[in-house]
Amino acid sequence: MSRPFGSAAELERRRRRAVERVNQGEPPNLVARVLGIPRSTLYRWRQAARGGPEGLAAKPHAGKPPRLSDRQLRQLETWLRQGADVHGWPNRLWTTARIAQLVRRHFGVSYHPDHLGRLLHTRLGWTPQKPRRQARERDDEAVAHWQRYVFPRLAEESFRRGAHLVFLDESGFQLTPCLRRTWAPRGQTPRLRTWDRRDRISALSALTISPRRRRQNLVFDLLPDNVNVHAEDVVAFLRQVKAQLGGGPLAVFWDGSNVHDKARAVRAYLAKHADVRTHRLPPYAPDLNPDEGVWGWTKYGRLANLAAADVDWLREYVINDLVHLREHPELLNSFIGQTGLTIPDAA
Repeated sequence: MSRPFGSAAELERRRRRAVERVNQGEPPNLVARVLGIPRSTLYRWRQAARGGPEGLAAKPHAGKPPRLSDRQLRQLETWLRQGADVHGWPNRLWTTARIAQLVRRHFGVSYHPDHLGRLLHTRLGWTPQKPRRQARERDDEAVAHWQRYVFPRLAEESFRRGAHLVFLDESGFQLTPCLRRTWAPRGQTPRLRTWDRRDRISALSALTISPRRRRQNLVFDLLPDNVNVHAEDVVAFLRQVKAQLGGGPLAVFWDGSNVHDKARAVRAYLAKHADVRTHRLPPYAPDLNPDEGVWGWTKYGRLANLAAADVDWLREYVINDLVHLREHPELLNSFIGQTGLTIPDAA
């Protein structure tokens, strides 16, 4: 006889109710006929119930044993953390197809890649993720040294002279949206109607930290449509930042862009404002600038898949999201946390 439909808990309730009805005086033949079971099964349930409450308790089906033991999974995770290149593939990235080959090679067990993905998620806590690009020219040791030793010293010196820390960066928003994954029925790829135009808005922003109370703030400016950022725009933005922060000293952290302190106009401004000091981030290390989090949150989060009708509409959305960030310092603080930079505590 096949197993009745229902979960183990539901079948337990069914058994207990049947025994209860018989004990209350209903004829066993009637109860058995209503439940669609042999009368002998009902008698067996009554006999089990006399042995105590556990006699009719649910007994969930154990199911098939896992094809990989816990010990094998721990070994597999050790190999996965080494990177795919250690096991013969041309880069460090793992796909479920590669992992299936690794499992078959070492354990003699064949998995379909889709099933293997579920196993990685449920038993190891691994998830599919989009890798971040990293320049080959990056010197990881130099970056770690700057992050651990150089930046805390510069930040401490800046706070002692009453300067705001200013993490400055530029970005741009296009009328053609940044497409991100979305949900849809299998085999029915969604379509997003957009303009096939390259209209854009260039933007500057600065995530700042105050010297006395270590408060976060966001200053931003959007340039006219389809205009690139030039050194003169950076100078104007530095003036804007200085004015909005009360006119005091600044310690500006930015990359080695040609529109920063390499530019003649910027150097001329800095020569006239000795209280504005600039510090370059290590080469090829944009992840050390928390202002990158501002652009990531807006471009690839809030504004992803936004098919704006025109540039004015796009500009309104960008402004609204940047104002939202400015009003939520906890988000700005999370961008700082993602960099791994240590901000000295207030005295």
